[in-house]
Amino acid sequence: MIEFILRRLFLSIFVVLGVTVVVFMVIRLSGDPTALMISPDASAEAVAELRSQMGFDRPLYIQFWDFLTGAVRGDFGNSLRYREPAFGLVLERLSATVQLSVAAIVIAICVAVPAGIISAVKRNTLWDRLAMFFALFGQSMPVFWFGILLILIVSVQLQLLPSSGSGGFNHLILPALTLGLYSTARITRLVRSEMIESISQDFVRTARAKGLRENVVLFRHAFRNALIPVVTVIGIEAGGMLGGAVITETVFAWPGVGQLAVGAIFNRDYPLIQAVVFTIACLFVLINLVVDILYALLDPRVKLI
Repeated sequence: MIEFILRRLFLSIFVVLGVTVVVFMVIRLSGDPTALMISPDASAEAVAELRSQMGFDRPLYIQFWDFLTGAVRGDFGNSLRYREPAFGLVLERLSATVQLSVAAIVIAICVAVPAGIISAVKRNTLWDRLAMFFALFGQSMPVFWFGILLILIVSVQLQLLPSSGSGGFNHLILPALTLGLYSTARITRLVRSEMIESISQDFVRTARAKGLRENVVLFRHAFRNALIPVVTVIGIEAGGMLGGAVITETVFAWPGVGQLAVGAIFNRDYPLIQAVVFTIACLFVLINLVVDILYALLDPRVKLI
């Protein structure tokens, strides 16, 4: 187990390094970064001064080395708008985004897993059709539109929950439901298909022939065998929520990294954009590492890969 984890951790380091290279190159390929960080009406002297201050007048390989060593230390420079370290601003907002993403993925798992299992066990019944209708609705509904509908119905018409901002638990409910809608639908469909395949396997029929209770057959045998692809998708969805929370945070004015990124883009805050992208990428890699470890716990054969 330790060797498996260390090998995956070693590979994750190279993934983070690759993300660092991509972030660096994409910004440079888009043109002179100085033009994105200063007003178009600025004089040539002001542009040259900013270019020298940020180090953009040096050779590209020296810029990359400075960027890489700074990223290792968490130093992406100061935000042009806030005049504070960009990475510090990201860390301040990161807890809100993680809180929203965790709440959304918990909602998705708690709804999708039972719905998928019931749909598979009661295939071609009313329960199955309702679950698949919900899955189709969740995957078809745009996130921003669903969020606006929740605000209009729950907040404006019924006045049950606040429509924006952060604070107590009641502020988290609507954004979490909005962010978790698509993932709930996707996981439901996957659990259903994997459970149908597992239930039809010989080991499930053997377990039933031994006289085991149906609950034991479904959860200890069939569902455990279906868990690996489900865990894969849950990991992908959790990582996607961290980056995809931008729309949800904007709709509900949630003070997370997504809203910070939108403001940074509109204000041409290049160091802050770079810090946000790097941080989200590292979190995505960390989630994938956790998923790999769960593989080894769920299926010992994975340790040999």
